[in-house]
Amino acid sequence: MRVLLAEDDRTLSGLIETTLTSAAFLVDVEGDGEIIHYRGDTEDFDAVLLDLGLPSLDGLTILKRWRKAGRSMPVLILTARDQWEERVEAIEAGADDYIVKPFRMEEMIARLRAVLRRANGHAGTTIRFAGYVLDHRRMQLSREGIPIELTPQEYRVLSYLALHRGEVISQLRLTEHIYSQDFERNSNSIEVLVGRLRRRVGAEVIKTKRGFGYYIEADA
Repeated sequence: MRVLLAEDDRTLSGLIETTLTSAAFLVDVEGDGEIIHYRGDTEDFDAVLLDLGLPSLDGLTILKRWRKAGRSMPVLILTARDQWEERVEAIEAGADDYIVKPFRMEEMIARLRAVLRRANGHAGTTIRFAGYVLDHRRMQLSREGIPIELTPQEYRVLSYLALHRGEVISQLRLTEHIYSQDFERNSNSIEVLVGRLRRRVGAEVIKTKRGFGYYIEADA
């Protein structure tokens, strides 16, 4: 999952980035409100962690502008403001959840995963497809209780396809959501990863719509 971390405290943003990366998220970090608004308005993120007290443009204004423009990605508010009135205002402006600083990194990860699941129509921490179970909390794939080893990039590809079951995902979209911006991207990398995954889970699980991309069939 590709996440925009909108936080101007460099120490905190560094800690959050490290935590998210270790949990298999791809993280873009920005600290300026105007840049954050522009990137969220023009780029495709799976979720945003948004601080309210940002320089140049505050987080609440950014959120309101995104929602007015039809941007629907999940937004988790990170803020030191703990007044209930501000929490209500943020939720009514379109935030999906709210966490007050200081917070435990484990709670932040749990809340982020929860808003992502809800945004994609899943309630639990696991996704089941074709006899497999993908556990986002453990970052593990299994079949009949037996774990199947995946590399971090294989996990990211499979997780993204499983979370968007029934939707054809292009190679470009997969590339944007599993590789950082400074990675030398090419479509062959995705083809190699999908090929390895098919050897692990079966070619019938990850299907190709020629000329469009890859998909895992939605549950019947």
